[in-house]
Parts: sequence; structure tokens; C-alpha cells
Amino acid sequence: MSSVRLREVTESDVLEFFEHQADPEANRMAAFGAADPTDRAAFLVRWARILADDEVLVRTIEFDGRVVGHVARFRQFGEPEVTFWIDRAHWGLGLATAALTEYLALDPVRPLYARAAVDNLGSLRVLDKCGFVAVGEDVGYADGRGEEVEEFILRLDA
Repeated sequence: MSSVRLREVTESDVLEFFEHQADPEANRMAAFGAADPTDRAAFLVRWARILADDEVLVRTIEFDGRVVGHVARFRQFGEPEVTFWIDRAHWGLGLATAALTEYLALDPVRPLYARAAVDNLGSLRVLDKCGFVAVGEDVGYADGRGEEVEEFILRLDA
């Protein structure tokens, strides 16, 4: 298997990210995505804010020289939280686990939190493999599903 590589985000990467999140099935699985995944202008404004924020550490995920997703740490509910997205065409190949493992070696912030819908078994499996443990549950409105969704809160300690 070819290797996964993390690198700085470029403008063209953000356009790829837009295409990834516009996938209806991926957006539903992620649950807590954009209210309107077809709104390119809103997406670009959001990513301009992300890239300008010095507290956010974000990387593009490449596989076989292609942009397949991103991984980032930001503040959510006052705590550092990690998020990742893999293009659905590349699900099930272990890319999210490889990328998150590499990212965690790059980012020393601990404790680090993550959230995933309780039925997002792929993301929960990735987080488990990377050492995250469930520390709570929450319910929130998920734009990607248009309804309240239960989610697990996970934490990675030092």
C-alpha cells in the first residue's frame, strides 16, 4: 500500500475538500457538516477563517499523490478537538487511521477531544485505533441529517 502524507493546505486543496463534503452519503455520515453542502461561497468563507486562525492546526491528507481529505485541531466547547474527513471513494483503506496517527505525532496538544455520531462506526473505529476513549455522550442538531443526533465524546490523554 502506498503511504499517506500530511502537508500544508493549499487553495486548490480547499476546492477538493468542497467536492468531498458535497457527497450526500459522506455528509450524512459525518452528520455535523455544513447546513448546505452545495453552498460553495459559504464553504470557502469558512475555510478562509480556518486557515487564518493561528489556533487551528490543519493538514491536507494525500494518498498516491492525490488529495483525499484533511485533518485539523480546533477549539470546540472550550477544548481542543480533532476532526478528519476522507473522500468517500477512499473509505475502508485505512487512510484515516494512518493520517490521524501521523497527525497526532505532529500535534502534541493533550488532552485532545473528538466527537462522532454514535452510528459513524468507521470514525469511531479510527479514533479507537488511535487511542481515544469514550468519556461522554451528547445530542446535537446535525445539519448533515436535518435532525438531532446522538454522538460520543472521546478523549486522548498524554
